[in-house]
Amino acid sequence: MSPLARLRAIGAAIAFGLFGLDQLVKWWVTGPLGLNTVGEHIEIVSFFDLRFTQNFGVSLGMLTAGSEVERWGLVALTGLIAIVVTVWMMRETRLGELIPLALILGGALGNIRDRVQLGYVVDYADLHFGDWRPFLIFNLADAAISVGVAIMLARALLVRDKPAQQAGEGPAETT
Repeated sequence: MSPLARLRAIGAAIAFGLFGLDQLVKWWVTGPLGLNTVGEHIEIVSFFDLRFTQNFGVSLGMLTAGSEVERWGLVALTGLIAIVVTVWMMRETRLGELIPLALILGGALGNIRDRVQLGYVVDYADLHFGDWRPFLIFNLADAAISVGVAIMLARALLVRDKPAQQAGEGPAETT
């Protein structure tokens, strides 16, 4: 297997592994744990609950789909984004760029499947400190997308690749 094919296989494994894990956790929360009515919750620790909610929008509740047309519009929009991320991933040659793209893709696929199958995204992770919630209720897919985007932004802002020197070219001379 060529290094590029190995890199692509790693990206696909991360994306599909995350997708599978996201779907497994959502099934566990809504099935065996029985959290399938909005507002039902199980306290895990004093600052974290599993709390079922239905997310009809995208990140931070934006673009809420109030009709079937809007729901399928969100499916199309997020599907298009997933396609762009997939193409970007398949062109990437650096593991440091591929991993966050795979996280974004895996998370997007998990949320797209929910929206297609259920009409909403299952959210369940409720981090809170008393009444203060630093985040809306989220899921593993949302967390993966957020981490992937944060890594991409950090790399774009903080990591600079050194320009490759051409063969036989030494340091620039000054006169």
